[in-house]
Amino acid sequence: MPISKSDVEHVALLARLSLTDEEKEILTVQLSQILEHAGKIAALDTSAVEPTSHAVPTVNVMRADKVGTELSVEEALSNAPERENDAFGVPKIV
Repeated sequence: MPISKSDVEHVALLARLSLTDEEKEILTVQLSQILEHAGKIAALDTSAVEPTSHAVPTVNVMRADKVGTELSVEEALSNAPERENDAFGVPKIV
């Protein structure tokens, strides 16, 4: 499905792109090649291919969420550069 120069101009207008005549000619050829390739892919028989969300199988790599011992306030704040009561001290952001 070849694309015309006027199609490229229309898309450039919608995208608010300023293209030179040379760029329009180059994009006309390149976009035509892309659409031709997409047409070849669309023509493939994929009826036997199972739909997937990822190209390779994925598994959850996070550890199990188990209850453990908690830190005391003193342990949690022992290395804090600044402290405000029982919390981390941070700079005020306005």
